[in-house]
Amino acid sequence: MIELVARAKLTWFLEITGRRANGYHELRSEMVTIDLADRLLIEPEGDYLRLVTPDDAIPLDDTNLVSRALRLVGRTAGVLLDKRIPAGGGLGGGSADAGAILRWAGGVSPEDALSLGGDVPFCQVGGRALVEGVGERLTPLEFVARDVTVMLPQFGVDTRRCYEAYDELVASGQRPEGRNHLERAAVLAEPRLGPTLRWLRATYGEQITLAGSGSTMFLEGHLSDELEQWDVVGPEGTVRFRQTTTTPE
Repeated sequence: MIELVARAKLTWFLEITGRRANGYHELRSEMVTIDLADRLLIEPEGDYLRLVTPDDAIPLDDTNLVSRALRLVGRTAGVLLDKRIPAGGGLGGGSADAGAILRWAGGVSPEDALSLGGDVPFCQVGGRALVEGVGERLTPLEFVARDVTVMLPQFGVDTRRCYEAYDELVASGQRPEGRNHLERAAVLAEPRLGPTLRWLRATYGEQITLAGSGSTMFLEGHLSDELEQWDVVGPEGTVRFRQTTTTPE
């Protein structure tokens, strides 16, 4: 068995710079990997995809990004997937898994990686980068060690609906701004996000930022010297706090 580490992606800031004729949004963002990761156990002679802990929300058919990444590189393998990155939280869990498979297989071009999703080109390399276009243009940035506290609610945000809400805001004459241009759209896409974000900022600091399309929120720095993770009950259910760090390539 070969063990692969698939680190979560954190979007440090996100600007939407345009929209292409095909409907894809162009962006400019800084992405970093953090020490929150899935684990993939690879059996090169096998041909299966299984989860360590069953989860009905994660498909194990041909639509899974692990399966798609294997097809992209023309490989088969047995994969036992230990999911630790929460699904639907905007941390690129599926993209991180695909990126790990691509690295194991020797890597592909950013354009080929993009065929699996906008986060996959970055997740294939990790570290810290300026990401532009629809995710395929990567400019490596010098690694900066940062302590980070991520806040994980029990609900996710549908990425497609978030971008639809963004387009609706723009069509109405509004121009989202700030550190994350998708924040207002994400709040519209998932009504539970607004009260949760307001509560977290009032309790732990206004500098709390939504990660990409959400639902994960984060704060630079650690809130506790004693605990790595803990749960707090908020206005829309339990929020898990997880202290982590940024990681190099």
